[in-house]
Amino acid sequence: MTPGHPTSPRARRNRLLRVGLVLGAVGAVVAVAAVVVPLLLPPGPRPSFQLPVACGETWQLGTYPGHDDYDVDLFPTEGEAWGRPVLASDAGTVTEAGINGSLGGRTPDDPDGPRGRGGGYWVKIDHGGKWETQYLHLLEPPLVRVGQRVARGEQIGRVGSTGNSGAPHLHYEQHRGWQKVEAHFDGSPSGITHDDTEYTVTRTSNNCGPGAP
Repeated sequence: MTPGHPTSPRARRNRLLRVGLVLGAVGAVVAVAAVVVPLLLPPGPRPSFQLPVACGETWQLGTYPGHDDYDVDLFPTEGEAWGRPVLASDAGTVTEAGINGSLGGRTPDDPDGPRGRGGGYWVKIDHGGKWETQYLHLLEPPLVRVGQRVARGEQIGRVGSTGNSGAPHLHYEQHRGWQKVEAHFDGSPSGITHDDTEYTVTRTSNNCGPGAP
């Protein structure tokens, strides 16, 4: 019978170090995969987006040269734009709710005040499947917070003219993955595509709450 040789403290430390390095490497690979794999997956189906304004209202959707492809500016066809409710186009999770750029000084009491920069008060919502919507130039701080889950038709803010805005309106965008795309509402394309010329269309909102089709 050959007697065993006791393992030295240094050998035990080296073995534990090797095991720790292996486990750390495995953990790093898993963590990277958890981030990278979702990015490689294709976008999911388009959510059931609705106009981000009150049910039954008719709004003018427009663009102009230099506005950027697929950007939509919304103006009500009747009544005052200032303070009109801005609604979530579909259910999702708020990922931005604050100030984009600077606010400027345009208010209902001083509509010709100084312009700000960027989007002013804004909200961004992640709808899952690599789809998101953005709502810019809100009148005041958003009514929602980052991380909050919102339902379709839930009010997230009010129409204003903060940021780089010439008049009270809602600037709206839909994104699929890394790309901005033509906005669809109630299953139909908005008609706002390229910004090669100034043009408008009108659409009536069917954003009638979570129970609406």
